Amino acid sequence: MTTASSALDPEAMARAKTLLLKSEKRERMWPALGAAGLLAVAALTFATAMIMAPPLHTEHTTKGAAE
Repeated sequence: MTTASSALDPEAMARAKTLLLKSEKRERMWPALGAAGLLAVAALTFATAMIMAPPLHTEHTTKGAAE
């Protein structure tokens, strides 16, 4: 039996296979998660400070004062 000739270049196919099999170095997730966590804590801290802070404008009234 004869083998059928292919239109694909065997050298190019071998190169494509090696490029596909290479495992790329994955980026680390911890620095991004740490930054997001820090920003979340800062946002919650500022929100708590805004809720607990006394109002800036208060109106003082006294009993029996002449109006």
